Amino acid sequence: MKFDTVIIGGGLAGMACGIRIAEAGRSCAIVSQGQSAIHFSSGSFDLLGRMPDGREVTDPIAGITELEQTTPEHPYAVMGSERCLGYAQRVPELLRTAGIAVSGDCRKNHYRVTPMGKSKATWLTINGYLTEQEPGKLPFKKVCIVNVEGFLDFYPEFIAEEFRKYGVACCFETINFPDLEHIRKNPSEMRSANIARVFDHEKNLEALADKIRKVAPECDAVIVPAIIGINRNDSLEVLKSKVNVPIYLLPTLPPSIPGIRAQQALQHCFRALGGEYFLGDTVRSADLESGRVKQVYTVNHGNIPFEADHFVLATGSFFSEGLVATPDRIVEPVFGADTVYASNRTEWYTLRFFDKQNYQAFGVKTDSALRVVKEGKSIDNLYCAGAGLAGFHPVQEGCGAGVSLLSALYVADQILNSK
Repeated sequence: MKFDTVIIGGGLAGMACGIRIAEAGRSCAIVSQGQSAIHFSSGSFDLLGRMPDGREVTDPIAGITELEQTTPEHPYAVMGSERCLGYAQRVPELLRTAGIAVSGDCRKNHYRVTPMGKSKATWLTINGYLTEQEPGKLPFKKVCIVNVEGFLDFYPEFIAEEFRKYGVACCFETINFPDLEHIRKNPSEMRSANIARVFDHEKNLEALADKIRKVAPECDAVIVPAIIGINRNDSLEVLKSKVNVPIYLLPTLPPSIPGIRAQQALQHCFRALGGEYFLGDTVRSADLESGRVKQVYTVNHGNIPFEADHFVLATGSFFSEGLVATPDRIVEPVFGADTVYASNRTEWYTLRFFDKQNYQAFGVKTDSALRVVKEGKSIDNLYCAGAGLAGFHPVQEGCGAGVSLLSALYVADQILNSK
């Protein structure tokens, strides 16, 4: 099979890169082994929330400009602040093209409300989810927090405790539906995705609206867990049209509806543009010749190679096995690329779980064009995008989604502008 570009990995970086290349009319294939980290998304995409020294960032682009001077190995610094600004301005339209409507500004972080009711700085948030312009400044005085009986991945009491700190009164409503009984019998099945499939049916969505409408008149707003809209885009709008007060969604514990919906929307968009998506397959080896990747082999296709002019490594980090840790080193398993890591294993992590963990900044070594380096030399037609890149702390810096999206567009431009 011959393509212009083969992307290894179907997460946020792989999908964004594939969509950009397919939009340009190039033949593109994505090989994905299955679920990616996007399934655990909370409905927001971070650009830069904190500097490496812990300072909070209000203007992500200004923070990226500072990274160019202080942390030159950071992927944002490698791409440069001007390019990052340009890509950040293009991302919302890319997401909207895929059917993911978002709000936000790359020049000013807003705050999303987390599953525990806390405020967290972010860049873009899927429309319909509760956000604030300033932490702790909610746009109402009294809310009703609605939950489904038996649903254990949503915590109204914790949310209410946070809201009350800011002077917001809270009441609770637990609702039940006959169509949920068959999944309630097994607590492990009472998850957001399964509940959302029940509410995909019009009669159940109407019944949910009726129950919300009964408690709504006494409140300024209604908070509902993200248990609607897994296979339809209009669920929230249907609820809003039948209830006279604002309704906001809050993400639940993963796997989450916004993450699943985003993955499905990106896949659909990529395929609609003519891209080939190979789900449930894993790249196991590659042939290199004269400093270039000639072809790769997958588990499902055996001896039938995937040939391409360009390849993108978007396999992620440790979570998705894009990087593998051995007792003494960090390995990139497909191409045997050079990796960046501390030589002393005791420096890989700290015992305090919530402290900054050095291993999160380990990754594939690349050059200024994000081409993969092997044995000290850049591979001409192999690029790396997303969580597999070295030099950044996605959790502490609040930049995981931003690095994935911006590096994907940067790599796509490198490919499209190459001869």
